[in-house]
Amino acid sequence: MPAEHERLRRAEGIGISEAVNRLIRAGLAAPPAARPYLHRTAAVGITVDVANVGEVLDLLDQA
Repeated sequence: MPAEHERLRRAEGIGISEAVNRLIRAGLAAPPAARPYLHRTAAVGITVDVANVGEVLDLLDQA
């Protein structure tokens, strides 16, 4: 099976440089595939009440 640049070159009757340049431009113009956001958590065995930010900061200072 011919590579995409070879298929384009034959179909359009263009040189290999032009075919490669067109493919590169098309690839750069295409938007990247969106990946869904995944937030992973891990149980560490402790809980911290973050309702009072001051207490949390004190707790972090003690560590």
